[in-house]
Amino acid sequence: MAEKDLSPLSQTVIRGLNDKLYEKRKTAALEVERLVREAVACGDMTQVSRIATILTDEFAVSHNPNSRKGGLIGLAATAIALGKHINDHLSQLVPPVLACFCDQDSRVRYYACEALYNISKASRGKLLVFFNRIFDGLSKLAADPDPNVKNGAELLDRLMKDIVSESNSFDIETFMDQLRERIYTANPFVRQFLVSWVRALDSVPQFDVIPHLPLFIDGLFVILSDESKEIRKMC
Repeated sequence: MAEKDLSPLSQTVIRGLNDKLYEKRKTAALEVERLVREAVACGDMTQVSRIATILTDEFAVSHNPNSRKGGLIGLAATAIALGKHINDHLSQLVPPVLACFCDQDSRVRYYACEALYNISKASRGKLLVFFNRIFDGLSKLAADPDPNVKNGAELLDRLMKDIVSESNSFDIETFMDQLRERIYTANPFVRQFLVSWVRALDSVPQFDVIPHLPLFIDGLFVILSDESKEIRKMC
């Protein structure tokens, strides 16, 4: 059977992205970054789309966890190489990364946080079309049992708060609906995550949180009964 055509990715890059060793996946990702930069410089966005499609279809959704890790680091490299040109490719880059937030392998979840962090840094406010799905994923990762995943999610969460704070188009109405759906959670980490978002939005002048208080204030009073002094103080 003939090998599948995955050009412009070479067999060396493909093997590297599939490798179990991080160093080899990283080396392959650097080559992906170079290929994307070359395509951008030539104005060949079709080539960029092909690379993103290969990274998703052949790696990020693979049954092999090492391949998924390779796909994620490759998508992160693609985002870095695209820079200001990333916005037209968000629909290709973001969904496969978000899908990996729920992966059974903790390292895959960590690399998903890292990949979305790089995508977010490059796209800033344009990423907010995916905010609801990102917020949903972060609310789950806030309670992740793996400390490295939680740390990666916290870095991404801080960046998302920065992006929202500088946006004039953030949909606070939809956010409040999401908050209301989650405010009665019993998980202390998710509680802390939700309260941190209320505080973050309340600190931004262009967002008026007060009119939305009836949607979540009862839940805040429930959180005030939490055993954690830190969480109670946040409220």
